[in-house]
Amino acid sequence: MRNDIDKAVFSYTTSSVNSELEEENRILKETVEQLRNEVESYRAPALLVAEVAEVVTNGKKRQATIKVPNGNQFFVNVSSEASPISAGDTVLVEQKNLTVIDRVKSTKKFAVEQFVILEKPTVHWSDVGGLDEQAEELREVIELPLKKPELFKKVGITPPKGILLYGPPGTGKTLLAKAVAASTNSTFIEIVGSELVQKFIGEGAKLVKEIFQLAREKAPSIVFIDEIDALASKRIDMGTSGEREVQRTFMQLLAEIDGFKNLGNVKIIGCTNRRDILDEAIIRPGRLDRLIEVPNPTIDGLREIFKIHTRTMRLTKRLNIDLILRRMEGYSGAEVKAVCTEAGYFAIRAGRTTVREKDFLKAIEKVKRAEAHGGRDYLKMFG
Repeated sequence: MRNDIDKAVFSYTTSSVNSELEEENRILKETVEQLRNEVESYRAPALLVAEVAEVVTNGKKRQATIKVPNGNQFFVNVSSEASPISAGDTVLVEQKNLTVIDRVKSTKKFAVEQFVILEKPTVHWSDVGGLDEQAEELREVIELPLKKPELFKKVGITPPKGILLYGPPGTGKTLLAKAVAASTNSTFIEIVGSELVQKFIGEGAKLVKEIFQLAREKAPSIVFIDEIDALASKRIDMGTSGEREVQRTFMQLLAEIDGFKNLGNVKIIGCTNRRDILDEAIIRPGRLDRLIEVPNPTIDGLREIFKIHTRTMRLTKRLNIDLILRRMEGYSGAEVKAVCTEAGYFAIRAGRTTVREKDFLKAIEKVKRAEAHGGRDYLKMFG
């Protein structure tokens, strides 16, 4: 009886040990296989990224013309395991014979977010003063088509694709664009025209294409192109390679504007201080065909802007607003904001929390001196 028990215990122990050894052996084999695959992947040459120019199907055999980063084009085979490809796709190709291995999902060459300011503005129409006519026209051209597209379908007309805001610096052009973006709950994509001109041939045009693709993905959206004159100035006989590149980028911008579908939910707002140097192609009917001038405010406009920028300030009751407004006659909205900020600083320096009339008068003189000494850069921080 004792021997039988010992044999059973020994058999169980041996079986258990064997099972543990087999499990450990299996884990070690899997680990070795994983490490072997990793080593093989490290030894494998890197794949090139190329762009498909044309796809040719010859029976079951697929071939394509691809463009590599240095600009050269090659006619190559497409792997039978590769996903379906078409012209314009970005693909991975083998280095030795440039066979297309597979398509890359993302076709973006640029990190577009590095070139644009992408935001959901919180500016309301109540934050815009002295620009009632301009605000009303923006509502008609941008806000109404985005909010009520069916109205235009019923009437049978096509709303403008974009508008051009022009006028002196600091008059509220960007503020108007942000206000209409907020009122329509649209994504606001802000671009500076000069940043669309890239160093290498064709890169500016591709950047424009990808920015508008981003706008479609984020729709409803408003593309705001500041300093559009840097890109869309009147064309002259092409001289330097830089001028030719600017024109390529400009032509791509025109193509993107023309490519929008009717009643689309992407709108374009151009902004410039130099309406006189713009190419007529950008403002012809069907493109940025609604021109809205944003001039310096009148006295009544100055009063509205002054109220907006002082509504959170603690002002003394003895404040001659008419005198302050007369001293600021001819000022832009940005300059009025600068005056209010500087008046607050004068009060702080004097150890007060209430802003007095003399603080505003001193601020007006300071802003005037800053402008006389080329203070436009100083005033950029105020809008």
